[in-house]
Amino acid sequence: MSGVVSISDSEFAAEVLNASEALVLVYWWAPWCGPCRLVSPTIEWAADTFGDRLKVIKMEVDPNPETVATYKVEGVPALRLFQRGKVVESLEGAVTKQKLGDMLAAYLN
Repeated sequence: MSGVVSISDSEFAAEVLNASEALVLVYWWAPWCGPCRLVSPTIEWAADTFGDRLKVIKMEVDPNPETVATYKVEGVPALRLFQRGKVVESLEGAVTKQKLGDMLAAYLN
């Protein structure tokens, strides 16, 4: 299944921690965040390119303070890569397609 799935705090455990997919990329963003607008196409690319091996989740920070606090999201855009319910990689700030691709390749190959 490819495509980015938007979720809220209440769905986090089911969609990320207990996901059937081995790898889940969570992207925290905000509508007022300029860099988020730059990163969003890269997140869509990751979902389209690796959707057969990776679940991509999108969470808006303001309405989801519980998950933001739990995973110490201090700035947006922020990315956390989960493998079987545990964070294995963490990035904050604008990320290039190359950097995201390299990070994912280390876990997908």
